[in-house]
Amino acid sequence: MHEKIIKNSKKVNLEIAKDYYWCACGLSKDGIFCDGSHKKTNFQPMKFAVKENKNYFLCSCKKTNSKPFCNGSHSKS
Repeated sequence: MHEKIIKNSKKVNLEIAKDYYWCACGLSKDGIFCDGSHKKTNFQPMKFAVKENKNYFLCSCKKTNSKPFCNGSHSKS
């Protein structure tokens, strides 16, 4: 998995046939993938998979309406 941070999103190469867990609490070290930091909160990570091998922009600001993918909400006022 290759990754590149771009402002409030992270470009990550994801693969089909794998499950990923998106951080919903915002407390994980990278802000994108769950690392268990939510355990003292009421948040749960969001399990997701992709339909094709490619680069995706994942949201780290948690404002997106298309979780876990970035839709540019962080740049809207």
